[in-house]
Amino acid sequence: MEKRRQFLKVVLGFLGGIGLVFSPLLSMIGSAYAQAKRIIVPKGTKRQSLINENPAHLDTRNLDITPLGDFGTMGLEDYKANLENWRLEVGGRVKKPLKLKYSELLELPSIERTVLLICPGFFANNGHWRGIPLAELLKAAGVEEGITQVTFAGPEGEYEKTEAYHLEDILSNKVFLAYEVNGKALPREHGFPLRVVAEDSYGSRWVKYVCKVTAA
Repeated sequence: MEKRRQFLKVVLGFLGGIGLVFSPLLSMIGSAYAQAKRIIVPKGTKRQSLINENPAHLDTRNLDITPLGDFGTMGLEDYKANLENWRLEVGGRVKKPLKLKYSELLELPSIERTVLLICPGFFANNGHWRGIPLAELLKAAGVEEGITQVTFAGPEGEYEKTEAYHLEDILSNKVFLAYEVNGKALPREHGFPLRVVAEDSYGSRWVKYVCKVTAA
């Protein structure tokens, strides 16, 4: 782990020096490290048998996709975003803060990944998610050199929740913002218009109804 962090520190320093240009090589390196020493889940495994497992310990390449109608959910489920007024704000240590409409986000380069969401003791959803690689947003906002983490917040108002992730997880696409799941627009109860997808993290950290991204 320490060797990994030292290596990524060098790579991130290089990326920062050239304006955070995302490198596909970094994604492949991060993925290779992430798959090491994981338990391969056999094909046909029942999702219910995984609800007490740590997703960071599982290799789920053989796991069936969970039908959207069978998805479990927890936390706030009925927040309704008004897309006429809603904007995704990208700020913090950036040179050009952004406020993006939902329609503008759909025009950005996208990423698709199958990622398992586990809420311990309750459910395991293996979804195929599509959304926005954060490196694209940070690059567009002109992120400053030396940032170490990115914080997500949502929704606006008294139910706002925040979670911070290391920059290395952002650049390797382990963490991104999803607007689709299983080929359909993200349902309201699952965080429409945007939610965090965070490989290896429990569902409690997958912020729903994201409206702010802050680099620090």
